[in-house]
Amino acid sequence: MSLIASALFASAAIAAPSTTPAAARAVVQRYYAALDRHDYRTAYHLWDRGGQASHQSYPQFVRGFANTRRTRVVAGTPTQPEGAAGSTYIRVPVTVRATLKNGTAQVFAGSYTLRHVNDIDGATTEQRQWHLDSASLRRR
Repeated sequence: MSLIASALFASAAIAAPSTTPAAARAVVQRYYAALDRHDYRTAYHLWDRGGQASHQSYPQFVRGFANTRRTRVVAGTPTQPEGAAGSTYIRVPVTVRATLKNGTAQVFAGSYTLRHVNDIDGATTEQRQWHLDSASLRRR
């Protein structure tokens, strides 16, 4: 294989988004790591459609964490991916531990559903990556 062909193959492999179950789980972990750093812009943009899937504006999203000091997540084993109308969905079970600024500890359990657009004509690299689509969490 020529040096140019090798370089092109390597750059294509790097640019290809990972759509494995492990990559979906990693998105959930990155989301909570961003929240813990108070990096709300990063956390918001891990939601599908640039944050719109959170059903909140960015200022509303930030206000929702105004009293949170720390967050930790234990992300479980993702379900098998399921396809639907040009997209793939996967569910990641979680246990979330949060500490409020007043010291109150909270624990939530549930799951996140993540989505990525399949590799179809017109789909961008961004769309082909896992994003948070919905959350179902209950306080324990």
